[in-house]
This record gives sequence, C-alpha cells and structure tokens, in this order.
Amino acid sequence: MRSGGGAEGDASLERGRVLFAGRCDFVAGAGDVARLPLPNLPEVAFAGRSNVGKSSLVNALTGRSALARVSQTPGRTRQLNFFELGGRLTLVDLPGYGYARASKGAILQWTALVRDYLRGRAGLVRLCLLIDARHGLRDPDRALMTILDEAAVSFQGVLTKADKAAPATLSALCERVEGELAGHAAAYPSLAVTSARTGRGIESLRGDLASLAGPAALG
Repeated sequence: MRSGGGAEGDASLERGRVLFAGRCDFVAGAGDVARLPLPNLPEVAFAGRSNVGKSSLVNALTGRSALARVSQTPGRTRQLNFFELGGRLTLVDLPGYGYARASKGAILQWTALVRDYLRGRAGLVRLCLLIDARHGLRDPDRALMTILDEAAVSFQGVLTKADKAAPATLSALCERVEGELAGHAAAYPSLAVTSARTGRGIESLRGDLASLAGPAALG
C-alpha cells in the first residue's frame, strides 16, 4: 500500500489536486476499434469486473457526480469512453468483464474490443485494475494481468469499496493482492486502497496518475 509522505508526497498530492480540479470532458465513445479516437494525450484506462465501481471511482477522482455513468446493473458500460482531463491526460472507462446482462455475442465483441485496445494502444501509459475489496482477485482479473504482462502495459492494482471491508479483513486482503501483483512484470509496485464513498485513497491515486500527464499547455 502507498505510504509516501514528506515534501515529495505533498508535492505529488498537489499535482494531483490541480490536475483533477481542471476541466474534464467526454470526448468519444467507441464500440469498435475503427472508432477509437487518436491518442493525442497520455491515456490511463480503468478496468475491472462488472459492478466493481469503475464509474464511481472515475467520478470521485474528477470530483464530478455524473461524469461516468453509475449503474446498479452489471455490464451497463458497453463501449470504451474517453474523457479529456485538463488537456493533459485522457481517462478511459472500459467495459466491465465477468458478468453482463447481454447476449453472448455482444459480450465476446466487447471482450475483443478491450483486448485489441490494450494490445495496440500507443498512448496507453497505465491501466488501473480495479479490485473489489470484498472479494479480492478473481480468475478474470488474473487473465487480464497476463494479457497486460504480454503487452507490456503498466498496470496498478486499485482496491475499491474499502469502506465495506472490516479493517482486519482489508489488511489481509492487501497482503494477498500485493503478493500476487509482485509476480507480474507489468505491475506498478504500489497498491491503491480507495473508497469512492468516503474519499479514502482518492488524493493519493490522483497524485500517482498526475505523474503520467503530459505538460500543461502554454498561454
């Protein structure tokens, strides 16, 4: 888990605060590879099992209540959604995996789209792998980590819904997840522990992601 502090940690938090306080606009939605926008900025993607809390996390990071659509229906996000943050970073909300109220053909189509995006996106600088703190890593998460290793795409484990797990349970889960992440070449060495409801870990994650942003525009 992240435990940085001091002047460097404060500077990181401030960079994250400034970046995520800026304008954030929806720029494109893509249901197939041909519709993907050009990667003009560094991109950070958010992936995880259906109903893991991706949209809630994106909303918490940006301080918006409805930037990314929140739904109680698993599998509601059915395309890649791109949001431009301050002209310096693009956030990409990927369709959830593992369950969806859709046809098998549609699910296979979304899965292929995500795989093609992850394996061939030049501007993708990191993927946030969201993991429900109540359940931990599951086989679909492990399959995605293998794809990311093979594609040499840096990914960071992000526990969501930390407020819904007892402290002792959460601590044990963090140890298990960190142990698994350590076995993956593409894994970022810091596990983020977050709660979109309480705000836990949001500032720290903003700081991590702000380090990946492009330079601010002049003028």
